[in-house]
Amino acid sequence: MDFKTLEGGVCAAKGFKASGVYCGIKENPTKKNDIAMLVADVMCNTAGVYTQNKVKGAPVIVTKKNLEKSGGKAKAVIVNSKNANTCNADGEEKANEMCRLTADALGIKPEEVIVASTGVIGQVLPIEPIKAAVPQLMEKLSYTGNLEAATAIMTTDTVKKEYAVEFEIGGKVCRMGGMAKGSGMIHPNMATTLNFITTDCAVSVPMLQKALSEIVKITYNCLSVDGDQSTNDTCMLMSDGLAENPEITAEGAEFDTFKAALYQVMANLTRMLAKDGEGATKLLTCVCSGAPDLDTAIIVAKSVIRSPLFKCAMFGSDANWGRILCAIGYAEADFDINKVDVSLASKAGKINVCANGAGVDFSEDEAKKILTEDEIDIYIDLKLGNEKATAWGCDLTYDYVKINGDYRS
Repeated sequence: MDFKTLEGGVCAAKGFKASGVYCGIKENPTKKNDIAMLVADVMCNTAGVYTQNKVKGAPVIVTKKNLEKSGGKAKAVIVNSKNANTCNADGEEKANEMCRLTADALGIKPEEVIVASTGVIGQVLPIEPIKAAVPQLMEKLSYTGNLEAATAIMTTDTVKKEYAVEFEIGGKVCRMGGMAKGSGMIHPNMATTLNFITTDCAVSVPMLQKALSEIVKITYNCLSVDGDQSTNDTCMLMSDGLAENPEITAEGAEFDTFKAALYQVMANLTRMLAKDGEGATKLLTCVCSGAPDLDTAIIVAKSVIRSPLFKCAMFGSDANWGRILCAIGYAEADFDINKVDVSLASKAGKINVCANGAGVDFSEDEAKKILTEDEIDIYIDLKLGNEKATAWGCDLTYDYVKINGDYRS
């Protein structure tokens, strides 16, 4: 299902304002935005998914508690970069204070605020710069403030990540848009990176949560840059209902349309996150088809996309298909490796490198030409069924080591 794409990111949906400023959480001579605010005109039904890392950032803990208290209602988001507020004795106190400062400025309850942080782990988060920034954020709130907000949540990201679409539900035009951040410490397992998605489509809290959980499974959870899962992973979906469609409260055709729109937003953001992996030069997309069930397809595609040896081979434009078979072989799923076909493709062409689990003759020169492009597709056919899944990642380069060798400086 195709939808009309829009500009505006998290402000594309009716009734959402955003802003971003530099407050100095970490000294930065470029004065790049490091704190953002997102505010809805009315209270929103809200759903979320979070990291499954046993070490959880204080903002993750506080946001989950807030949504439990409010019954899945939220009106605002405050999010900072440069400091993850994780593994700090006063972490929850600081996260709660960020909620209180935002709530006081807006005249709402602290539990109606979502808080998120990203950056260095284990460094105390200074609250004074944030306290000083809240009035500035309030003053700059705008229905066109999405760019300032999307920039503020970036850490080692080299580009902002936004996507929005338009669709129709119950005869009403609805919009949905999101922003995401993430470049490193990305591994698929429940809400990779920080992601905020807004919609003016009216959807009940239970159905919003159901849609988000289902689409996360086949988008963000199928993303891997380096095999390290963040402590602060958060994905929030907010619905203000201002499109005035009849509220979606059950499964059916309208819910399917909503999920399709959500998939388009989240899949495109996932692709952007993969392409902007730390030090990356190539976007890798692995499609596993012919699977007996969806879970098998996901497991196999993810196994390949997160293989360090395969990622290195792609950096070197080396059609070392044995590394792909190796990664398929240790995937924790049931299939017959002797039936597996593999091919590699890019805008320069497509080449088969493996049939029925064994190598086939192919031109190394042609393969090199295909793999020299900056977007590579890997196709795997298990030949066992009709299910398929896609996973996204990037190559592993010298620059990844350089970036992470001095991440705190």
